[in-house]
Amino acid sequence: MSDGLDILIIDDEQEVCDVLSGHIRKFYTWGDIITFTDVEKAIEYCRNRNGSIMLFILDVFVGSSNGFYLLDAISDKYPNAYHDAIMITGNANEDVVDMCVASGVSHLLEKPVRPYALQLAVRSIVSKYLKFAKMLLNNPDFAETIGRI
Repeated sequence: MSDGLDILIIDDEQEVCDVLSGHIRKFYTWGDIITFTDVEKAIEYCRNRNGSIMLFILDVFVGSSNGFYLLDAISDKYPNAYHDAIMITGNANEDVVDMCVASGVSHLLEKPVRPYALQLAVRSIVSKYLKFAKMLLNNPDFAETIGRI
């Protein structure tokens, strides 16, 4: 595990995981990129991992499971998981959009995923953590207040 903000990618096709991680490696330097094709193994990984923040790029439908199941299974350890998720699907429809909205997922990309759309979604999520870290570094009083929480 890195000391950074890692990204977990889940898709039932290893080739899709490889393509997505390849695109992300071109611009992402703040953490490791981990891929899985099995939701249960990904849940086990998340549960055994130190830390409580990570970015999630999840296929809506992964075999007989789905990306929302993973988020439900880890939300106690990763309270921001829904807000830190990018859902991908081969067929976005009203039901998928409704599931995203109901769960608080703000990013939905259709396959084939366009590299710049992926980059923008990842950077959108990462930017909130970078801005927060900068506030902590630049404002010791604010950092002390957060430390007491």
